Amino acid sequence: MLNKLYPAARALLFKIDAEKAHHLSMAGLRTMEKICLLEKLATTPEQKPVTICGLTFPNPVGLAAGLDKEGNTIDALGTLGFGHIEIGTLTPVAQAGNPSPRLFRLPKHQALINRMGFNNPGIEQGILNRQQSKTFEGIVGINIGKNKVTPNEQANDDYAIAFEKAYPSADYITANFSSPNTPGLRDLQSEGAAELLLKTLKDLQAKLHKETGKYVPFALKVAPDLDKEQISGLSKVFRDGGLDFLIATNTTIARDAVEGHKNAEEAGGLSGAPLTEHSTHVIAQFHQQLGPDIPIVGAGGIFSAADALAKKKAGASLLQLYTGFVYRGPALIHEIIKAW
Repeated sequence: MLNKLYPAARALLFKIDAEKAHHLSMAGLRTMEKICLLEKLATTPEQKPVTICGLTFPNPVGLAAGLDKEGNTIDALGTLGFGHIEIGTLTPVAQAGNPSPRLFRLPKHQALINRMGFNNPGIEQGILNRQQSKTFEGIVGINIGKNKVTPNEQANDDYAIAFEKAYPSADYITANFSSPNTPGLRDLQSEGAAELLLKTLKDLQAKLHKETGKYVPFALKVAPDLDKEQISGLSKVFRDGGLDFLIATNTTIARDAVEGHKNAEEAGGLSGAPLTEHSTHVIAQFHQQLGPDIPIVGAGGIFSAADALAKKKAGASLLQLYTGFVYRGPALIHEIIKAW
């Protein structure tokens, strides 16, 4: 039923400001979950478990970070069929993000541009929200980042603070060092900076594992705007540093595919269909370098089962949706799981 209702709901939501529509839809999902309406309307997906890094995901389709930034809609989103949900990005201190407007639709291109800027309630509140999740039985990842005011020279301190606070409540942790909306953040993708960040978090992971007896794997999320040489260099860093898994890719700063659209020149990261093929190509390049030892979660422009299977063929073990989910709704989750 929900799959049939979504196109009409989307048509109404697309008539109002994109960020307002987002908040309205998330609040609506929470309300529907609270009064037990969502579970009556939603379709339970078939189980197609995938195991990576010691974690068993009920199905291969997850929700990318950025939709549930506060971690307060996990149960409702889980009811829609996601096998895992990644909340955040959460930073050590709460921050408002960039000025509005900061989220733009490009319906002709099935795309979004956002420059949200890690708006979030801070890692402590995010963890409290995550702990309120009662019914979701899938995997919950916590995406962490640095505060805008923190210089890159001290970025690892921010990641370490957020990592340690997230550790007890996370099934896995992702360090987001590839968003284009925090000035200078992507500089951390240089080989030297990535190596230092990876070592910092691996050392902390080992310490917390020893103290708690719980091993929480972590990922790094990379941008699609990397050339072949950068992919090769980072792959060596990831192999040598013992990265658990990789998420590829984040949004792009390229605009070739949407040139001429009224919102094309808006600053921020472009997501959606214009990214589909390029993201898949980047996944394939990383998979060639990393092999089976470092699994890849594929993200970027997934709008159909065919898109999903192309990423699987390129080397992705799991998938994450964002923009495709905005445009297609819950039906996309079930379509992919069925075809996987």
